[in-house]
Amino acid sequence: MADQTKSDKVTLEELMVRTLAMTDALAKLMIAKGVITDAEFKNQLGTERGELSRRAKAAALTTMCGRFGASCQYGDIKVLQGDFPGFHPRYNIAPSQDVPVIVRNEDRNQLKTMRWGLVPSWAQDPSIGQRMINARAETLLEKPSFKQLVARRRCLVPADGFYEWRREGNRKVPMWIYLKNRVPFAFAGLWDYWRDPAGDKELYSFTIITTEANELLRPIHNRMPVIYDKEMGRQWLEESFGDQPMILAAVLRPWPSELMEAHDVSTLVNSPENDTAECIQSIASSQFRKPQLPLL
Repeated sequence: MADQTKSDKVTLEELMVRTLAMTDALAKLMIAKGVITDAEFKNQLGTERGELSRRAKAAALTTMCGRFGASCQYGDIKVLQGDFPGFHPRYNIAPSQDVPVIVRNEDRNQLKTMRWGLVPSWAQDPSIGQRMINARAETLLEKPSFKQLVARRRCLVPADGFYEWRREGNRKVPMWIYLKNRVPFAFAGLWDYWRDPAGDKELYSFTIITTEANELLRPIHNRMPVIYDKEMGRQWLEESFGDQPMILAAVLRPWPSELMEAHDVSTLVNSPENDTAECIQSIASSQFRKPQLPLL
């Protein structure tokens, strides 16, 4: 096979996304022209499309970051001001869920609820968001849809840790990864606004930007989310980023590994339905220990 340039490479996930989009577009055209009915499409191609969608979701969930937590109080986030009684701590946030993110609105930063999984404004339907939970920092300016968002629709995703699964033989061990000082931080993200072509639905959604893994993460995964503290987060929201690849590369670097820690956690986190503090608790610290007699 001939060598491909970086911009020409297409991942399995991207191929699945394109195939699903083409299948849906063709089906709508055939139904509109009376070649096939909606029921016939579901009977004949529904099973195959469902399997392709399942595999696409699986491919998306193998990317980094695919699960995170935001157990902090949103009022503690320094780039925000005010109280946020409607937003509560979360311990196991999964793709397709609604999440509070920070966006720049004129001259102030505000918290806005968005769906995790970017649905571009040009998408035919929102299902594409299931495969766009992450965006690679190295190719943001190579893809037209991301390039436009870098210029005008950047966001911060509040968090205080994220999960990754370490492989041990035939099993995967979930890990909670966080900053050593245990303070909240934010992921760099991009957002977009989608409106149904029929005009009866609208959606705000976002994606988390990933970069190469640091030394701590490298044995577990080759990618990690771009992490910002207060000052870098404010820069990401408020500065101007256009077609400047060198500047963009400088602000989308991996967080230093010496400032991070990780520990094994329970398989409770494997199910998005479990969203309690137990999800982030270290397995070692959660084991039962007999109380010792005090030394008198």
